[in-house]
Amino acid sequence: MNRKANLKSTIQALLYILPMLLVIGIFTIYPILKSIDMSFYTRYNIFSGVVEERGIDNFLTIFSDPKFYLALKNTSVYVLWVVPCSLVISLIIAVLLNQIPWIKGFFRTVYFLPFVTSTVAISIVWSWLYHSKYGLMNYFLGFFGIEAMTWLNSPKLAMPAVIIMAIWKGLGFNILLLLVGLGNIDETYYKAAKVDGANGLQRFFRITLPLLRPTLFLLTVVGVINSFKVFDEVFALFGGRPGPAGSATTLVYYLYRKFYEQYDYGMAAATGMVLFGIVLLLTIIQYMGNRYFEKRGG
Repeated sequence: MNRKANLKSTIQALLYILPMLLVIGIFTIYPILKSIDMSFYTRYNIFSGVVEERGIDNFLTIFSDPKFYLALKNTSVYVLWVVPCSLVISLIIAVLLNQIPWIKGFFRTVYFLPFVTSTVAISIVWSWLYHSKYGLMNYFLGFFGIEAMTWLNSPKLAMPAVIIMAIWKGLGFNILLLLVGLGNIDETYYKAAKVDGANGLQRFFRITLPLLRPTLFLLTVVGVINSFKVFDEVFALFGGRPGPAGSATTLVYYLYRKFYEQYDYGMAAATGMVLFGIVLLLTIIQYMGNRYFEKRGG
């Protein structure tokens, strides 16, 4: 371990990691580069594989397509609701569970089960819950005098239905990581705060939240990335349709239709590049915001 690096040791190290580099190169780097190249295909023969013409027409078509902006709007609404709501609810549940360690393990498993369960199976269950006549959601709303809603057949309720299901499904992953983060906080901080007369809310906002910042930042970044990739929930919940009248179309569903239904590979790849750019930009903004708050807090 203490030997100075030389040509022989460098070559030896590269040979050790060569299998991993080959796998990453073939299954990750090459598809990315191929997708970037494919996004500029304007005339492509699917049978011969010959690219007859390249250009930026795919991007121009996307940015002039009203369906793309509908998909972007729906995806943005999904992200703006799912990520914050899931984090807040998960944080509340995690803090409460952390106060009662003897049942923490049991509830950790209960909350994590939806995360590892098939999205198709979850969607089938939620389609029953959303049933306009016999669904549990409408039965619950009936206690408040609210009339039964056609969750899966109304263009106005399609996205809220997907959002509610997604928040419930993602709680387990967030709670698990937050419980780990809470477990790593030294009890000395809380004891010292109690001695100084800090109440529960003061301890939460002055100790718990600042020390959970790395975990919350991680969950926010992962949540935003996963939310922009939403597809399975929409596809499964509406039986292979993007909601009534396309009201639940997301960016990935828009890409899916271009690729698998319309066989327009150039447009599909261009949509993927636009989605990649949006996610990359938001991730950079989140990273810069986190660095700003760290410096300000320090």
